[in-house]
Amino acid sequence: MSSHVPVVPRVDRPRRAAYDLLHAVGADDAYANLTLPTILATYGLSGRDAAFTTELAFTTLRWRGFIDPVLERCVDRPLDRLDPQVHDLLRLGVAQILFMRVPIHAAVSESVQLTREVRGEGASKLVNAVLRKVGARSLDEWGVVIVDGVADESARLARRWSHPLWVVNALREALQDSGANADEIVELLAIDNESPGVTLVARPGLCEVDELLEVEGAQPGRWSPYAVRLDHGSPSDIPAVRRSRAGVQDEGSQLIAIALASAPLEGRDEHWLDLCAGPGGKAALLAAIASQRGASVTAVEPVPHRAELVRKVTRDLPVDVLEIDGRSDDIAAEGFDRVLVDAPCTGLGVLRRRPEARWRRQPSDVSALASLQRELLAAALRAVRPGGVVLYSTCSPHLAETDLVVEDVLKSVPNVTRVALCLVEGDEPSTGARLWPHRHGTDGMYAALLRRDR
Repeated sequence: MSSHVPVVPRVDRPRRAAYDLLHAVGADDAYANLTLPTILATYGLSGRDAAFTTELAFTTLRWRGFIDPVLERCVDRPLDRLDPQVHDLLRLGVAQILFMRVPIHAAVSESVQLTREVRGEGASKLVNAVLRKVGARSLDEWGVVIVDGVADESARLARRWSHPLWVVNALREALQDSGANADEIVELLAIDNESPGVTLVARPGLCEVDELLEVEGAQPGRWSPYAVRLDHGSPSDIPAVRRSRAGVQDEGSQLIAIALASAPLEGRDEHWLDLCAGPGGKAALLAAIASQRGASVTAVEPVPHRAELVRKVTRDLPVDVLEIDGRSDDIAAEGFDRVLVDAPCTGLGVLRRRPEARWRRQPSDVSALASLQRELLAAALRAVRPGGVVLYSTCSPHLAETDLVVEDVLKSVPNVTRVALCLVEGDEPSTGARLWPHRHGTDGMYAALLRRDR
């Protein structure tokens, strides 16, 4: 993408930028959060314009599962026969009409103009006709229409709250397993469609929380002693963040690192291991805590560009970054005191942050990832010394990625005890602790603490 600002004669740049992001995600399999900064820079957007582009694009991506059933009732052909670009343009228009504070006439006229620029006069007439039909009903009315005739409750929830059906069923099962009431699934699905706030972490020994609280719009975190919520402004404008003395890190992620660092330990406490370290947030917090105790951290990350991110964020901390596979037997010889396995997963607990992820993941991903997760946990238990502890975590609540992984591994690894832990004050200690976005205001996290017996 070129660095100059494109010539967009009549269409406002924020909407054109949102379209470009949506098109990149759909056509090029791009990641929205990674592509967004480049597109904003390309169009020279900042402040309100950048915020509008972000809200429009991310709202459209999140609510695609609601928007498309609406379009099915307003378009005179199957959606898979629509020009993909026109489909994206229609989605953007529906998002403005139903989910944003844009007057219907403005949403329609701007969408028509954008379509005229992107796909020509003929397509703009189709967009005009379809969006006028959409605007004839309210969001609540459309919510009733799109589930009419759908008998299965989970399928109704999937449409109303814009999630794939298999994700709804997986979240529902995990909630039930944790003792939730029946209404919580709606709360969880609803919050997945909200934009999460920005949370900072003050890395102890490098930055104090009080320094971050001096930033305009900053408030103390709810759970982590190192957390600060940022109500507005850009983290990149904060000197401590630019120098990696602080970082952007959800409280749930912070609490995972804190749980490992706080776990009771027998014997020495000198060598810690982060077995799945990229991109480095948990490794940095662990290393900051470890350095205050005279301990060091080994961070393992096999992907070179992710390993480089770990080096960058931990450059002022006692961290040794190894570019090797976490399942390698070479790691086991060290005999680590504390080991974190923040395993790759489906990310069903962080759908707020990754708006397109729910549409990319498939049920088949679960079994492949669960196999990797078991191998990594087994490797961690080989790497920890007798008397040491392993914390297994995922940012998914799916039972097949959480409790079932731990149970399967412990069947084949002797002399390991599950230790109950509590991630936040007020929750009951559990051998499979969970954080939920709708309960705790954090990313959805799972943690199991294991002690290697002597």
